[in-house]
Amino acid sequence: MGILSGAASISLWIVLNFFNPYSNMNGIETVVTSFLMLLLPACLAILSSLTSKQSLMPIAFIWSLPFSLYLVFTPGIFALFGVTSVAYLGCFIFMKSNLGRRQSLS
Repeated sequence: MGILSGAASISLWIVLNFFNPYSNMNGIETVVTSFLMLLLPACLAILSSLTSKQSLMPIAFIWSLPFSLYLVFTPGIFALFGVTSVAYLGCFIFMKSNLGRRQSLS
């Protein structure tokens, strides 16, 4: 779930910055800001899922939440950033519950 939501965020970020007809291609500030606020948390979520370090997933959620909430209120597909951000939280909850279940079985 974390890998899928991270990959979806990366795909949306590429569309937002390079295939969006409404983006300002003259300014690099938007690309850098969205890179820091959307792409890096997506990479952190993927890393958290691959390494099973559950403490990284809520960091990815909190890190991406402000920009994702902003994009939720925009028309179009970029509102899906809110879904991917909430998926980070859902993945963290799933990782927590699944880890607790594994420890009790041992």
